[in-house]
Amino acid sequence: MKRRQFEIDTVIGLDFLSHALHGQSDACTIDAGVTLAEASHDKNLNARFNGYAEAAGLVSSPPLRNAGTIGGNLCVDTRCNYYDMTYEWRKAAGFCIKKDGDICLVAPSSPRCWAVSSSDTAPMAIALDGIVTLVGADSERELPVAALYRDDGILYMAKRPDEVVTGLRLRRSPRTRSAYVKLRRRGSIDFPIAGAAVAVELEGDMVEACRIVLSAVASHPLEAKAAEEFLKGKRLQADTIREAAEIASKPAKPLDNADLSHFWRKRMVRVVVEQALERVSDQQPGLDG
Repeated sequence: MKRRQFEIDTVIGLDFLSHALHGQSDACTIDAGVTLAEASHDKNLNARFNGYAEAAGLVSSPPLRNAGTIGGNLCVDTRCNYYDMTYEWRKAAGFCIKKDGDICLVAPSSPRCWAVSSSDTAPMAIALDGIVTLVGADSERELPVAALYRDDGILYMAKRPDEVVTGLRLRRSPRTRSAYVKLRRRGSIDFPIAGAAVAVELEGDMVEACRIVLSAVASHPLEAKAAEEFLKGKRLQADTIREAAEIASKPAKPLDNADLSHFWRKRMVRVVVEQALERVSDQQPGLDG
């Protein structure tokens, strides 16, 4: 609002939303009002959905995690170097298509906005087969987290304007292991410039199912489906992990609209996926992850 990115006449507080965690062995329901700090320190999440707890604990800085909620991070606005500036800067540079302009300053010949999805928790919620509850003026419905997002920098969410996210349900099996790796310039405060959420279901030491979801490399959380298929039926060995990470990096197409060089960020996608898979492979059998 200070940057005049949103022009509104009414602000509605959401403090009345429930803020509790309800945990079971194979599922966990998190009310949208639960703070990121609460989620990152919750014993059930750390024991059974540790990838999600990691992601919540890596959002911004401690003061903002004490105020920011899991519902808010799922709905966080897409970001771009040309959009996330003061009004005066944007006016001097020429407004972009996301607000007040008619072209994308990152890709002027493109008809769409290329602002990037920068949520840390959304990719992990998708990897863990998350379901969101949406409540509107006249109805309530559930939607897979993966279906909550559109590949569009402006209309980036599929929820209706009158709907509010009120809860998130995560699911797992006893064989699920998960991890989240975030790359940013500083160790705190900054949004991701590349992130990898991984959830792997093992049968013995073989990958039975896998989901790999990338952050900050597209206008929506990007699932690396080819890498997921590649890993099925394989062991998480060093050479397999390296090849899967290489495959996972191919659909990522960072542009010059976030921190540091987009060429370097493209190369680092492989690194964060490899690190996330290594963390999963290092988790001891029998632990709830």
